Amino acid sequence: MLRPGPRSDSGPAYDDPESPISRSPRRAPRPYPAVGGPRRSGEEPLSDRHAEPAAPRDVHAFIAGLPKAELHVHHVGSASPRIVSELAARHPDSKVPTDPEALADYFTFTDFAHFIEVYLSVVDLIRTPEDVRLLTYEVARELARQQVRYAELTITPFSSTRRGIDERAFMDAIEDARKAAETEFGTVLRWCFDIPGEAGLEAAEETVRLATDDRLRPEGLVSFGLGGPEVGVPRPQFKPYFDRAIAAGLRSVPHAGETTGPGTVWDALTYLHAERIGHGTSSAQDPKLLAHLAEHRIALEVCPTSNIATRAVRTLEEHPIRDFVAAGVLVTVNSDDPPMFGTDLNSEYAVAARLLGLDERGIADLAKNAVEASFLDLAGKAAVSAEIDAYTKAWLAP
Repeated sequence: MLRPGPRSDSGPAYDDPESPISRSPRRAPRPYPAVGGPRRSGEEPLSDRHAEPAAPRDVHAFIAGLPKAELHVHHVGSASPRIVSELAARHPDSKVPTDPEALADYFTFTDFAHFIEVYLSVVDLIRTPEDVRLLTYEVARELARQQVRYAELTITPFSSTRRGIDERAFMDAIEDARKAAETEFGTVLRWCFDIPGEAGLEAAEETVRLATDDRLRPEGLVSFGLGGPEVGVPRPQFKPYFDRAIAAGLRSVPHAGETTGPGTVWDALTYLHAERIGHGTSSAQDPKLLAHLAEHRIALEVCPTSNIATRAVRTLEEHPIRDFVAAGVLVTVNSDDPPMFGTDLNSEYAVAARLLGLDERGIADLAKNAVEASFLDLAGKAAVSAEIDAYTKAWLAP
């Protein structure tokens, strides 16, 4: 059953008793109060709402206004066609199209390897601190449009520093955008620095150095991850780097089991001490793994449309999200690289609602799962959860 159990604490570096959520201004007053925490005793679990769900009056409208948290969304991968085309125009030597309409074809992937190739071509457009700041700020604007109150944005600093961006200027750019976004949009951003697995141990060393050097580490950094291809990139080799990050107070959130089997997820748990798993799609193949994830409240960051676009799953109807919920795993819904996959977080909630047969309360439970699995401090979790509950109550009122 999907029971969002409480997490003990949000880590030594960011367990602020004064929640950034509760301090965040809003550009305009909301037409509703705010959303909920763990399910109360006796309340119907989300996984028990599959058989005969009440039909939402307008599921898309409900989702559009629902306050949310997002835990698995990539920095460069969130660049909208408008921003990608603007960056491509700044750097005309790139092969990335400058026409936003042409990007739809450019972002059509044949397989995961092709996706990585295209992704890296967009990464190559981020060449100056001004590019970094523009991208970060615009990503926050898009998240705010979808009522995202809190997001953990996955950033790959190695990809920028090795292209010549000064490391201090990079940190200053993302932090300036983060603070501006919180002031102007009311969306709280936190960072996950991730290792690009395809770049090997050199990238791992550079990433952990940037993440743990007190002279460089940005205020918003909360976690440490591992992305890129899984095939030929075994997780155990990254153990020393994750050990250093964890010792510095960061949380472990590697990708695993997206394009390889459940053994990769076990490796992420065993060697990298993962507290959440990015994707974890193949976990459904191993009942013991599902039971372990459920027992230890290790959330899966599920990104349905991404899994189809990269051919990790053949069709949405075959997506294992139902198996995860039925096994009692804590499931969160995320967008991954939304413009590249022609989606956004609202659309991913609509997909999950259809696959799971959820009514409005079930959708709100999914939103609360993300809050509970986040590394937001306890006061912030309570604030966003209260907002979800109040919004849902107001929506369902006669």
